[in-house]
Amino acid sequence: MPPPGPIAEVGVVESQWLTDAGRELRDRIRELKPLIRSRAREGERIGALTPDVLQALDEAGVYRMTMPVEWGGSALGARDLVEVVAALGEADGSAAWSAFVGVGLRNFLGLQPKLIEEIRKDVEGWVGPALVGASVFATTVGNARKVDGGWMVDGRWAFGSGCKHARWAMVGVAFDPAEAGGTGRGVVVLEREQFEILDDWHVMGLSGTSSNSLRVTEEIFVPDHRFLDLSEFPPRLDQIRHHYSGAAFRQSGRALLMTVALSNTSIALGMARGALSCFAEQAIRRKPFTLPYPSVAEMASAQVAAGRAQAMILLAGSTIERYADQVDARTEAGLEFGDDEESEISLAVAYAANLCEDAINLLQKTLGSSTVSLSNPIQRFVRDARVVTSHGAIRVDPLAEQNGRRLLGIEPFPMIGAAVPQRGVTAPEKELV
Repeated sequence: MPPPGPIAEVGVVESQWLTDAGRELRDRIRELKPLIRSRAREGERIGALTPDVLQALDEAGVYRMTMPVEWGGSALGARDLVEVVAALGEADGSAAWSAFVGVGLRNFLGLQPKLIEEIRKDVEGWVGPALVGASVFATTVGNARKVDGGWMVDGRWAFGSGCKHARWAMVGVAFDPAEAGGTGRGVVVLEREQFEILDDWHVMGLSGTSSNSLRVTEEIFVPDHRFLDLSEFPPRLDQIRHHYSGAAFRQSGRALLMTVALSNTSIALGMARGALSCFAEQAIRRKPFTLPYPSVAEMASAQVAAGRAQAMILLAGSTIERYADQVDARTEAGLEFGDDEESEISLAVAYAANLCEDAINLLQKTLGSSTVSLSNPIQRFVRDARVVTSHGAIRVDPLAEQNGRRLLGIEPFPMIGAAVPQRGVTAPEKELV
């Protein structure tokens, strides 16, 4: 039999889970990349997205991409979100983080129905995220005291990402279960007028995310319908899919939380792609300081570094995209993830994010001192990537410990979304041997 003839065309077969709506939003974001990147330094200075970038992201549909179709949203699935967040990351980590925060905060649809409708009506025409979260699952949260018809609340909450752009905030509280019942941990939702934004977001990276702390100094009243015990969150998240339409709302509660982790790590993936692109552009233009090559691009060491970085980025992207496809595929098939799988996937995508950081660091050190200028996007990618991989939910060592416990026959700690401990639940006791 004669060998087959040559294949006539070269092309890419995209994931079947990438939708037209996802492609359209991703491509729109790529068109905005020059604007977003050009305003990133000013965003760092003011500690928030600049008004023109916020407006552009809002008009593109970023803050509606995980909202229900019934609310005029796109309700995108996991693979679409990975594509969009990564595209934003190519431009600026803070812009990508603002989109990621929106992905996680569709979880507020698991709150009380009266509150959901209240927020929906209130944010019609709002530019930016409808709601942000701060210290929801943290070890240190605010205080709540049960009174007739609601709760008296005060406290301070860290990492309120997007708070300067949002209308509402969901914050964690601790209360006395002996007096109020429940687990002693919950969340309340506050209107913008009820909390103060502190000027304390002065950090090494992701400076433009307005991740300031929120504070309520004197007790304020929060009605019962704006409160939820944390123990009610997982089952309520699982019920969201029965109330709204769109790919995002066919997901189980577990798949929804996995999508949040995938979106988080996609920030690092996008930044690594952006750093590699910047490296290629700059290496061609710049002359090396130490060796007599016409350009950095002609140095063998620079070529090796670029190739190694590309390999790390490709492996990371393949991992993140594969699991995003799996989330969408299982959602379509009505299949769930097991505890072991969720833990393994969380570790794998966190490791992928760290690979992306390694790639960015390699590119920066290879190009050298020219990258340290604040006008150079590569230095921003370096700093932002370090902050992304420092996020508690995607730190490799704790996730590796959980998987290691399971592999070695030791009961893992009870977790929410494989990365956050179930507050109020004691650690498993060690067996005596």
